Amino acid sequence: MHCTPPELTPLADIALSISAVHLDTAPLGTRLTYVIASGRCDGPALSGEFLAGGGDWVLLGTDGVSRLDVRATLRTDDGALVHVTNIGRVRMDPAAVDRFRTGELIHHDQMYGRSSPLFETGDERYSWLNGTYTVAVNEVSLTEVNYRVFAVR
Repeated sequence: MHCTPPELTPLADIALSISAVHLDTAPLGTRLTYVIASGRCDGPALSGEFLAGGGDWVLLGTDGVSRLDVRATLRTDDGALVHVTNIGRVRMDPAAVDRFRTGELIHHDQMYGRSSPLFETGDERYSWLNGTYTVAVNEVSLTEVNYRVFAVR
């Protein structure tokens, strides 16, 4: 089968502030529950504030791979509510893991961090988001998470 590779178009940058991280040992690894305090989304067609109370339920597997499961609500600058779900994977070498544990922000070029934010809204002004698939490059720490989000065309 011949197909043209997908193109990536910048959609938005997302910056989330974390109010707490809860750690728990689970049968499949370590659970890290990130509680979102606030955040911002900025892009040419999508901008707004993240509401407090969302989170990321991360499973750090026994294989060293973190499995992301984010749920959050964005209120756009013009008042629309947009629900965001995001799954992904993060892998760090031992040196990056050590820096992460001390609270350092691990940048996208210091680890493998990729995710797929999906957006859902009933607001007609943003209905185009419902059918848009995205990928993101991630940066993570114990107090902040950043995503550079691209629409897949």
